[in-house]
Amino acid sequence: MTKEKILLAGATGYLGRFITQELIDRGYETRIIVRNKEKVKLSSLDIEIVEAQITKPDNLKDVCKNIDIVISTVGITRQKDGLTYMDVDYQANANLINEAKKSGVKKFIYISVLNGEKLRNLKICEAKEKLGDYLKSSGLNYCIIRPNGFFSDMADFLKMARGGKVYLFGDGKLKLNPIHGKDLAKEVVNAINQDKKEINIGGPDLLSQNEIAVLALKAYGKKIKIIHLPDWIRQFALWSVRTFTSSKTYGSIEFFMTTMVMDMTAPLFGEEKLENFFNNEAKNK
Repeated sequence: MTKEKILLAGATGYLGRFITQELIDRGYETRIIVRNKEKVKLSSLDIEIVEAQITKPDNLKDVCKNIDIVISTVGITRQKDGLTYMDVDYQANANLINEAKKSGVKKFIYISVLNGEKLRNLKICEAKEKLGDYLKSSGLNYCIIRPNGFFSDMADFLKMARGGKVYLFGDGKLKLNPIHGKDLAKEVVNAINQDKKEINIGGPDLLSQNEIAVLALKAYGKKIKIIHLPDWIRQFALWSVRTFTSSKTYGSIEFFMTTMVMDMTAPLFGEEKLENFFNNEAKNK
């Protein structure tokens, strides 16, 4: 049986690199869209690389030609180029959906965020959920995958731990299970041949914020020192960044500070351990 031909957008990002490797390992014929070919470090010759700006619809002409499945991880993680969340997370992906429809693509897989429907008031989620709505109404078969955070997003715990103290809002008992990009990539590729429309997903270890703080401090060989801050400090900080900075600056801060006081548990998946990730990161610093 011939395998589907895949188009991956966002291939040079944190998650995109793992998905690219997973597609290669499973023998999928793959085309990737990148803004800069020089950023692609791949040993495989079986991959087609297209250089394009997906924020510009005219750059995408025929990019989905002969493609069966489109996977998009496109979204802003670190603000740059003066673009907004609506420019990238929504409009760029909408451009890709439009091109996918023109080319008769069978399915569109989009990586969003856990609890995004409840967080539409946040700039990041407003754009991602608007895109989700657009995808659902597009007529394309689709799957929206909702991870609850990557290991790389836990770097803030490590930064604090390196200084000897971790600061948390509230009592630190809220739990989450972030996922490694390698594990998430497996489920993204699994979704190619699954019928699920939405997948909530997290890593294999369900940990409280206090437990994550302990792992981060231990990774640096520090004494366990966790400072629990009252919630009014978080609320004041949120108000300050929203009032005195632009959405381009505060979007990721707003998301982090809001989800810090939410239950962000998701179905357990994968094998990679956060403790190992922290230990490796601390060794390499």
